[in-house]
Amino acid sequence: MSVNDQLDAFVKRGLEQGLDRARMEQALLQAGWPPDQVRTALAAYVDVDFPIPVPRPQPSSTTRDAFMYVVVLGTMVLCAYQFGALLFEIINRAVPDPMDARRYTFADGNLQMRWSISTLIVAFPVFVVMSRLVNRAARLDPTKRASRIRRRLTYVLLFVASCVLIGDVTTLVYYFLGGEVTLRFFLKVLTVGAIAGAVFLHYLWDLRAAEEEPETWTA
Repeated sequence: MSVNDQLDAFVKRGLEQGLDRARMEQALLQAGWPPDQVRTALAAYVDVDFPIPVPRPQPSSTTRDAFMYVVVLGTMVLCAYQFGALLFEIINRAVPDPMDARRYTFADGNLQMRWSISTLIVAFPVFVVMSRLVNRAARLDPTKRASRIRRRLTYVLLFVASCVLIGDVTTLVYYFLGGEVTLRFFLKVLTVGAIAGAVFLHYLWDLRAAEEEPETWTA
């Protein structure tokens, strides 16, 4: 019997004997069980007046769900990168650097802008449509927010966004201490920080909303 099975069996037996949920939760926490596992085990049964414990439906994530989550996150990352590249090119033109005049040409800049705009025209509508489909499925079945594959992908994205933010601030401090901060450089650092910060806050809010539902054991 696995750890999760042991915990589930304990909760089920306690509910069958009519024990109070708060009392079982306190006993499990005192025994050293992690709070999230305790909450998940108790939430696996609906709190209704019935002679035996009534299990809560816990739908598993299908391959279709995983595909949709990957497409949403993939297009979001692509749009964020190309949007940043487009803003970088605008900054290059608005705040020219004399030291970069030899290497920079408007032809190269135009090519970058065309790629960025083309990517946004294609990828952003895909991101919006897929996000709406995912959110609609979650509204119809709130337990889909607790999908393990969705939580794992969200945590990976939060980790990447955190690394970008830390690296962004570290770079700014490094060049500031060296007295090399220019307006152009500051605007680019601000752009990266704003995009990464927006992504981080959005998916942090989504993750907190998902944690209101018990996590499904299946992938």
